[in-house]
Amino acid sequence: MNVPLLDLKAQFQPLRAEIMAEVQTVCDEQGFILGPRVVAFEESIARYVGSRYAIGCASGSDALLLSLMAMGVKAGDEVITIPFTFFATAGVVSRLGAKPVFVDIQPDTFNIDPNLIEQAITPRTKAIIPVHLFGQCADMAAINEIAKRKNVSVIEDACQAIGAAQQGKRAGILGDTGCFSFFPTKNLGGFGDGGLITTNDKALADSMAMLRVHGSEVRYLHEAVGINSRLDALQAAVLQIKLKYLDQWNEGRRRNAERYQQIFARTKHADRVALPPTVPGNFHVYNQFTVRAPKRDELRTFLREKGVGTEVYYPLPMHLQNCYRDLGHQKGSFPLSEQAAEEVMSIPIYAELTEAQQVYVVEMIAEFYRRA
Repeated sequence: MNVPLLDLKAQFQPLRAEIMAEVQTVCDEQGFILGPRVVAFEESIARYVGSRYAIGCASGSDALLLSLMAMGVKAGDEVITIPFTFFATAGVVSRLGAKPVFVDIQPDTFNIDPNLIEQAITPRTKAIIPVHLFGQCADMAAINEIAKRKNVSVIEDACQAIGAAQQGKRAGILGDTGCFSFFPTKNLGGFGDGGLITTNDKALADSMAMLRVHGSEVRYLHEAVGINSRLDALQAAVLQIKLKYLDQWNEGRRRNAERYQQIFARTKHADRVALPPTVPGNFHVYNQFTVRAPKRDELRTFLREKGVGTEVYYPLPMHLQNCYRDLGHQKGSFPLSEQAAEEVMSIPIYAELTEAQQVYVVEMIAEFYRRA
């Protein structure tokens, strides 16, 4: 059986006519940069998340960057985040000349450990970027309590977590800003790159809206040195249609996650794999279903031969990347992040996945461990 890690064609085909009609309309209008379609999508996301403002931009990476810029982060400042994440989380800090300060993760959720944050704060700390990794919110109550007491900003990296929630509040309104990515593999994915920032702070919203167009509020008059980071009207049109189905797709992922729990529990030898827990009070949207697996690399090779798609998010923590050697970290500096990088593996979880495919995935995992 062939079970890809993600099947975007299965999601697209039922929406093909609806999406292509809207794309054709945009092409006929010939208005591609920002404009009323982007404004309409920003308003829709603000309503969905529960924020007062939403600012579309070119990518999730730029959403993080614009947040930091609007908060005045500059060379010499420090921003706390985790080393076990996609590169952009740390990379945007470095682009501003600031220093990413890493703290380790929790072993079960892979999210930042709030107990380690306060000791990492210095007079140069300007912000904390918790990552809602794989679709589950970090412990925002604990993080916000520390941030308020220490007078630092909180930027949610919610790029994998649109629709996720904690204590009934959706990701994107749990910090000072919330950053989203519409990369095609996300739960709400576009037809290319795209991003968005949510906030309840008008001053931040106005600043980010200005900074995304070269720091300009009036054409050719520049109040600040900004960047070129605009959400295209074509992307907004596609995303506006897809947004109507997001909750349905998220529920499909949650259903498949629950089914995996049941199939793994009843399949002999499959219990060698540790499944991801959901923290009470969290609404997990499973951008990835990430397990811990002994003999991970050998298992992936076996599964690939059996037609099962997998991926490793992420094989090398930030503190061990060549570009961050100057920070002075060594192997062993963040042991839980390093252990996760050696053990984690994501398996198919997309909403269109069938029960038969899930059974096959688990049976092939069990077969590997039987042989091993």
